[in-house]
Amino acid sequence: MELFKNTNYDFLGKKWPFIILSLLLSGAGLISLIVKGGPNYGIDFKGGALVTVRFVQRPPVDKVRAALVGKLPVEVTEIQGTQDDLVGTDVSDDKALQQARQTIVETLKTSFGNVVPGKYNVNNGGAAALADRLREALQRAGISQSEPQLQELAKNIVSFRDTPPRSGLIRSLDDLRAVSGVTPQVLNVVKQEAYPAAITERSTEIVGPKIGADLQRQAFLAVLYALAGMLVYIAFRFEWIYGFAAVIAVFHDTIITIGLFSLFNKEISLTVVAALLTLVGYSMNDTIVVFDRIRENLKILRRESLETLINKSVNQTLSRTILTSGLTFLTAISLYLFGGQVLHGFAFALVVGILVGTYSSIFVASPILVFWQNFTESRKKQPASAPSTAAREAVRKGTAKVK
Repeated sequence: MELFKNTNYDFLGKKWPFIILSLLLSGAGLISLIVKGGPNYGIDFKGGALVTVRFVQRPPVDKVRAALVGKLPVEVTEIQGTQDDLVGTDVSDDKALQQARQTIVETLKTSFGNVVPGKYNVNNGGAAALADRLREALQRAGISQSEPQLQELAKNIVSFRDTPPRSGLIRSLDDLRAVSGVTPQVLNVVKQEAYPAAITERSTEIVGPKIGADLQRQAFLAVLYALAGMLVYIAFRFEWIYGFAAVIAVFHDTIITIGLFSLFNKEISLTVVAALLTLVGYSMNDTIVVFDRIRENLKILRRESLETLINKSVNQTLSRTILTSGLTFLTAISLYLFGGQVLHGFAFALVVGILVGTYSSIFVASPILVFWQNFTESRKKQPASAPSTAAREAVRKGTAKVK
């Protein structure tokens, strides 16, 4: 499928605005990284505890932060579109991480959970604990249930609680009427023994600082090895200057993407590293398609200048570039808008990387080939002019005859 036929755009003639834009974005990103002391690494890399909590009615972030001030150094982030908050702490001691997680959960439940002393929190714990709490209470109420029936009842209540749209948070015990096995008599017993707290712990991630540092090193090496391997591959498939140009373009894409993460104060997590590795391959593939067409045209259009030949090659691959990059961009922007907090960093990296990677193949990698050819041609002309320069010097010193 071809969107464009016989186009003749002068891409290289418009290279300087894009090169200047790249320099500005790279410079701004590098300055931001220097000022902030490096990327904003997530829990995956720097170590710490990350607790996701859900509220019946989310309190202001300032109140959540104030409840934890003085107990732990924490960062609180709202998860847009949900009633969830992320609470992270970068405690550096392995032994203190579990205690930090416990402190976060207990403090938030005490401050916002409407704790009822002596009653069981139905929004916390599993089926076994709930069954233990109801066993004697049901017997006292004269409700006869076998042990398998009791276990099934507790399992049904917990399953109901964890199923969307509740997702771990029962707002009212009256909602349990919809649960299999919950008769009016059983519901009265549940109300006597339990209550639904206004907050629940959704998930917890704990990474020790040593593991985080090791993951950080491995992520850096993964990107570095990917670039090195592609440089070797392209150097063998084309020429070394092609490999150099392609790797510079990919390095350019990576620097700008990481720089924008720093400028927008977004975290670098393992999913973001996965996105960066995806972009390395994606951008490199896009560049190779253009280089392949340049190599083919070099055999056919021998009399054309390199700049004209590159322009023709880019025009010939324009439909393919727009189709692949455009469709991939639509997927990435959909993930960014609707993928939720977990995929936010991954999708942001893809959106930025696809935009930057597409234009870098045309306006960064291709001009490097032209600059190199101009440089080598200027070097070849210098020896030709050397004899005349030497002759003029000899004439000046009087050591040569002038005819």
